[in-house]
Amino acid sequence: MKINYDEQTDAAFIKLSENIPDGAVELDLGLIVHTTKDNRIVAIEILDASKRFQISELFRFEVENLRYAV
Repeated sequence: MKINYDEQTDAAFIKLSENIPDGAVELDLGLIVHTTKDNRIVAIEILDASKRFQISELFRFEVENLRYAV
């Protein structure tokens, strides 16, 4: 899992797999799930991310997962 945050656009992108997305579904306003053609989730995009989450917590989550994956 890899998390990127763009301050300029206030968008977070959480990459869950190396598969190439084929489509996307907006589950809620500003919450987009990117999927493969067989409907596997490969990424989650969050618009207005700082209004939904504390950004530092997103990155702490990424570090915690990395620690457990080693």
